[in-house]
Amino acid sequence: MPSSAATLLVFGRGVVAAGGGWALTADSLARVGAAAEHVARAGAPARIVFTGGWAGVSEGAPEPPAGRREGDLMLRAAEEAGLGRFCRLYAETRSRSTLENLLNLVEDGLVGGPYSAAAPLGLVSHAWHLPRVRYLAGKILRLHGPALLDIPAAGPWQSERLLRAGSRLCFLGASGSAALRRRERLATALLRRTGR
Repeated sequence: MPSSAATLLVFGRGVVAAGGGWALTADSLARVGAAAEHVARAGAPARIVFTGGWAGVSEGAPEPPAGRREGDLMLRAAEEAGLGRFCRLYAETRSRSTLENLLNLVEDGLVGGPYSAAAPLGLVSHAWHLPRVRYLAGKILRLHGPALLDIPAAGPWQSERLLRAGSRLCFLGASGSAALRRRERLATALLRRTGR
Protein backbone atom coordinates (compact mmCIF):
# COMPACT_ATOMS: atom_id res chain seq x y z
CA MET A 1 0.00 0.00 0.00
CA PRO A 2 1.38 3.49 -0.89
CA SER A 3 2.30 5.70 2.04
CA SER A 4 -0.40 8.06 3.22
CA ALA A 5 0.20 11.72 3.87
CA ALA A 6 -0.52 13.20 7.29
CA THR A 7 -2.11 16.24 5.59
CA LEU A 8 -2.92 16.92 1.94
CA LEU A 9 -2.55 20.39 0.41
CA VAL A 10 -4.56 20.57 -2.82
CA PHE A 11 -3.56 23.52 -5.02
CA GLY A 12 -6.19 25.19 -7.20
CA ARG A 13 -5.87 25.69 -10.94
CA GLY A 14 -8.55 28.26 -11.54
CA VAL A 15 -12.24 29.01 -11.69
CA VAL A 16 -14.26 30.23 -14.64
CA ALA A 17 -17.47 32.19 -14.98
CA ALA A 18 -20.22 29.72 -15.89
CA GLY A 19 -23.99 30.09 -16.12
CA GLY A 20 -24.08 33.32 -14.12
CA GLY A 21 -21.85 31.82 -11.41
CA TRP A 22 -18.43 30.27 -11.00
CA ALA A 23 -17.13 26.76 -11.68
CA LEU A 24 -13.83 24.93 -11.26
CA THR A 25 -11.62 24.41 -14.28
CA ALA A 26 -11.03 20.83 -15.44
CA ASP A 27 -7.51 21.06 -13.97
CA SER A 28 -8.84 22.04 -10.52
CA LEU A 29 -11.32 19.16 -10.64
CA ALA A 30 -8.49 16.79 -11.62
CA ARG A 31 -6.58 17.85 -8.50
CA VAL A 32 -9.61 17.17 -6.28
CA GLY A 33 -9.87 13.78 -8.02
CA ALA A 34 -6.18 13.07 -7.30
CA ALA A 35 -6.78 13.78 -3.59
CA ALA A 36 -9.77 11.41 -3.57
CA GLU A 37 -7.76 8.70 -5.34
CA HIS A 38 -4.93 9.07 -2.82
CA VAL A 39 -7.36 8.66 0.08
CA ALA A 40 -8.88 5.55 -1.55
CA ARG A 41 -5.44 4.06 -2.27
CA ALA A 42 -3.38 5.04 0.78
CA GLY A 43 -5.84 5.95 3.51
CA ALA A 44 -7.22 9.18 4.87
CA PRO A 45 -5.01 11.95 6.22
CA ALA A 46 -6.03 13.91 9.31
CA ARG A 47 -6.97 16.84 7.09
CA ILE A 48 -7.19 18.01 3.50
CA VAL A 49 -6.74 21.69 2.74
CA PHE A 50 -7.94 23.10 -0.59
CA THR A 51 -6.12 26.27 -1.45
CA GLY A 52 -6.88 28.93 -3.99
CA GLY A 53 -8.57 32.30 -4.06
CA TRP A 54 -8.69 33.87 -7.47
CA ALA A 55 -5.61 34.14 -9.65
CA GLY A 56 -7.41 36.56 -11.97
CA VAL A 57 -7.27 39.27 -9.30
CA SER A 58 -3.65 39.93 -10.15
CA GLU A 59 -4.72 40.58 -13.75
CA GLY A 60 -7.66 42.85 -12.88
CA ALA A 61 -10.38 40.25 -13.48
CA PRO A 62 -13.47 40.45 -11.27
CA GLU A 63 -13.11 38.50 -8.04
CA PRO A 64 -15.66 35.78 -7.32
CA PRO A 65 -17.64 36.40 -4.15
CA ALA A 66 -16.81 34.62 -0.90
CA GLY A 67 -17.97 31.01 -1.12
CA ARG A 68 -17.22 30.85 -4.87
CA ARG A 69 -13.42 30.96 -4.89
CA GLU A 70 -11.15 28.05 -5.86
CA GLY A 71 -10.69 26.69 -2.35
CA ASP A 72 -14.43 26.90 -1.63
CA LEU A 73 -15.44 25.14 -4.84
CA MET A 74 -12.79 22.42 -4.45
CA LEU A 75 -13.91 21.78 -0.87
CA ARG A 76 -17.52 21.49 -2.07
CA ALA A 77 -16.47 19.01 -4.80
CA ALA A 78 -14.57 16.99 -2.16
CA GLU A 79 -17.64 16.93 0.09
CA GLU A 80 -19.74 15.71 -2.84
CA ALA A 81 -17.15 12.96 -3.42
CA GLY A 82 -17.58 11.91 0.22
CA LEU A 83 -14.12 12.89 1.48
CA GLY A 84 -15.61 14.63 4.51
CA ARG A 85 -16.53 11.22 5.93
CA PHE A 86 -12.85 10.30 6.23
CA CYS A 87 -11.09 13.49 7.39
CA ARG A 88 -11.49 17.19 8.15
CA LEU A 89 -11.73 19.48 5.11
CA TYR A 90 -10.57 23.11 5.06
CA ALA A 91 -10.27 25.87 2.45
CA GLU A 92 -7.85 28.77 2.08
CA THR A 93 -9.41 31.34 -0.27
CA ARG A 94 -7.34 34.54 -0.13
CA SER A 95 -4.42 33.59 -2.38
CA ARG A 96 -3.67 34.62 -5.94
CA SER A 97 -0.57 32.48 -6.54
CA THR A 98 1.25 29.36 -5.38
CA LEU A 99 3.47 31.50 -3.17
CA GLU A 100 0.43 33.09 -1.51
CA ASN A 101 -1.20 29.64 -1.15
CA LEU A 102 1.64 28.53 1.11
CA LEU A 103 2.09 31.82 2.96
CA ASN A 104 -1.64 32.04 3.74
CA LEU A 105 -1.75 28.41 4.85
CA VAL A 106 0.95 29.20 7.40
CA GLU A 107 -0.73 32.45 8.50
CA ASP A 108 -4.09 30.68 8.88
CA GLY A 109 -2.56 27.77 10.84
CA LEU A 110 -3.72 25.20 8.27
CA VAL A 111 -0.41 23.48 7.54
CA GLY A 112 -0.26 21.33 10.68
CA GLY A 113 2.75 19.13 11.27
CA PRO A 114 5.36 18.13 12.17
CA TYR A 115 6.09 16.19 9.00
CA SER A 116 8.62 13.44 8.29
CA ALA A 117 9.23 10.56 5.88
CA ALA A 118 6.88 8.43 8.02
CA ALA A 119 4.16 11.12 8.06
CA PRO A 120 4.75 13.42 5.05
CA LEU A 121 2.92 16.51 3.89
CA GLY A 122 1.11 15.59 0.66
CA LEU A 123 1.25 18.07 -2.21
CA VAL A 124 -1.55 17.61 -4.77
CA SER A 125 -1.08 19.31 -8.13
CA HIS A 126 -0.13 18.44 -11.70
CA ALA A 127 3.27 16.82 -12.23
CA TRP A 128 4.58 19.86 -14.09
CA HIS A 129 3.66 22.13 -11.12
CA LEU A 130 4.92 19.93 -8.27
CA PRO A 131 8.64 20.89 -8.58
CA ARG A 132 7.71 24.55 -8.09
CA VAL A 133 5.42 23.71 -5.14
CA ARG A 134 8.23 21.66 -3.56
CA TYR A 135 10.70 24.51 -4.02
CA LEU A 136 8.34 27.02 -2.38
CA ALA A 137 7.43 24.53 0.39
CA GLY A 138 11.14 24.25 1.14
CA LYS A 139 11.51 28.01 1.26
CA ILE A 140 8.38 28.73 3.32
CA LEU A 141 7.77 25.55 5.35
CA ARG A 142 11.40 24.39 5.56
CA LEU A 143 10.32 20.92 4.39
CA HIS A 144 12.40 18.93 1.92
CA GLY A 145 12.87 15.43 0.52
CA PRO A 146 10.75 12.63 1.96
CA ALA A 147 8.89 14.99 4.32
CA LEU A 148 6.99 15.99 1.15
CA LEU A 149 4.90 13.51 -0.83
CA ASP A 150 4.06 14.35 -4.45
CA ILE A 151 0.52 13.38 -5.48
CA PRO A 152 0.19 14.22 -9.19
CA ALA A 153 -3.16 14.85 -10.83
CA ALA A 154 -3.93 13.35 -14.21
CA GLY A 155 -3.83 15.77 -17.08
CA PRO A 156 -1.80 17.10 -19.95
CA TRP A 157 1.89 17.55 -19.31
CA GLN A 158 3.20 21.09 -19.51
CA SER A 159 6.67 22.42 -19.00
CA GLU A 160 7.19 24.76 -16.12
CA ARG A 161 10.96 24.61 -16.39
CA LEU A 162 11.38 28.31 -17.21
CA LEU A 163 8.90 29.36 -14.53
CA ARG A 164 10.67 27.15 -11.99
CA ALA A 165 14.06 28.62 -12.91
CA GLY A 166 12.56 32.11 -12.78
CA SER A 167 11.08 31.37 -9.35
CA ARG A 168 14.43 30.25 -8.02
CA LEU A 169 16.10 33.42 -9.31
CA CYS A 170 13.25 35.64 -8.14
CA PHE A 171 13.26 34.30 -4.59
CA LEU A 172 17.02 33.77 -4.27
CA GLY A 173 18.13 34.99 -0.86
CA ALA A 174 14.62 36.11 0.16
CA SER A 175 13.06 34.88 3.35
CA GLY A 176 10.05 35.92 5.35
CA SER A 177 6.59 36.45 3.95
CA ALA A 178 6.95 40.21 3.36
CA ALA A 179 10.16 39.79 1.33
CA LEU A 180 8.75 36.86 -0.67
CA ARG A 181 5.53 38.77 -1.48
CA ARG A 182 7.53 41.86 -2.51
CA ARG A 183 9.73 39.78 -4.84
CA GLU A 184 6.67 38.13 -6.40
CA ARG A 185 5.00 41.52 -7.06
CA LEU A 186 8.19 42.80 -8.71
CA ALA A 187 8.49 39.68 -10.89
CA THR A 188 4.82 39.91 -11.91
CA ALA A 189 5.18 43.59 -12.82
CA LEU A 190 8.31 42.83 -14.84
CA LEU A 191 6.55 40.03 -16.74
CA ARG A 192 3.63 42.34 -17.56
CA ARG A 193 5.98 45.03 -18.88
CA THR A 194 7.72 42.51 -21.15
CA GLY A 195 4.35 41.21 -22.41
CA ARG A 196 4.59 37.66 -20.94
